Amino acid sequence: MVAGLSIGRRPPRVLGLVVELPTHRRIFVPMLRVTRIEPTAVTLATGSVNLRRFHQRPNELLVLGQLLGARVAVERTGAAAALVDVAMEPTRTRDWQLTKLAVRERTGRLGRRGPTRVLDWDEVTGLEFAEVTGRPQGVKQLLAMFDTMRAVDVASTLHDLPPQRRYEVALALDDDRLADVVEELPEEDQKDLLQHLDEARAADVLGAMSPDDAADLLAELSEVDKDRLLDLMAPEESAPVKRLLEYSSDTAGGLMTTEPVVVGPDATIAEALAVVRSPGLPVALASLVFVCRPPSATPTGHYLGCVHIQRLLREPPSTLVAGALDTDLASLSADAPLTEVTRYFAAYNLVCGPVLDDEGHLIGAVTVDDVLDHLLPEGWRESGLPEAEPAQPTNREAR
Repeated sequence: MVAGLSIGRRPPRVLGLVVELPTHRRIFVPMLRVTRIEPTAVTLATGSVNLRRFHQRPNELLVLGQLLGARVAVERTGAAAALVDVAMEPTRTRDWQLTKLAVRERTGRLGRRGPTRVLDWDEVTGLEFAEVTGRPQGVKQLLAMFDTMRAVDVASTLHDLPPQRRYEVALALDDDRLADVVEELPEEDQKDLLQHLDEARAADVLGAMSPDDAADLLAELSEVDKDRLLDLMAPEESAPVKRLLEYSSDTAGGLMTTEPVVVGPDATIAEALAVVRSPGLPVALASLVFVCRPPSATPTGHYLGCVHIQRLLREPPSTLVAGALDTDLASLSADAPLTEVTRYFAAYNLVCGPVLDDEGHLIGAVTVDDVLDHLLPEGWRESGLPEAEPAQPTNREAR
């Protein structure tokens, strides 16, 4: 298990599992991909798994390799003890936390083992982040603060940090969290951070970003750097980015994301609602479900129409989405200029709209936040970043 410790007495989150393949390659599997844990097996959700070799990040802790055996103290009695086992439990937000610790007290008598006790995480001291990892206190404090902040607020704080401290924090954040933050940074800060990461890590972060944001960032790099990073990315991650790079940035094709919500015509209302409930789905994309014939990945099969989330909430869960289609909503072409896209959103009062090719296949969706990014003056992120304040905790993988 890989955990990320936080400041204070909050139980740390389990970030994922390190799995060894038959080829002896150790890879990382995020906990959100785990659907069930049994004594003899771990069941994963369907889909692809990143097969890159696991490399431990500075803010990560290997539970078996670094936690077990740690010298701790029982908070209530002050007794010295050794950590001999750890238990993790799922939370209502689908995260897993290290909640229980088994500790064996030290009696001071040679050859004698003290009693073993099971305690809550906050009943033990000596497991603070810096003590276990050796990470500097300043970075520790920032990481703990960032854990409860939205990505845009973390980006605002990073922008104001001295460059060296900014690089230290970036190295300590996991790929998904760093990707969320990079998406909210000013363009120059994005390029600067990317250049201070090693190429393999930079490719991982680009792969974790939304394809449209990754394409925008890569378009600002030299052709040599862009091609090298695209080659290092996993093929399933680089393919949509390469498609987006073919379009001008001020057209619907350059603005769109290639990962809209798509279901088949035989899906039920309940199944469509289950998809838009995903905590990692941006709000704008969750407002509209596109119904297409297979394949469901863009470019899809023939586009049939869309269903607005308000309609999904009004229909019986067992009915098919095909019976709730909006077939009259106009679509955008990939070469539609920014002015046409802006008029489209204003005319139809939408936050998300479909982009079709000449054959009637869905190739992506434009969201209103991406339109605003291009309408606002250059450098707006630097002059108009909001003040960073602690917000409600957000899911580590939400993006």
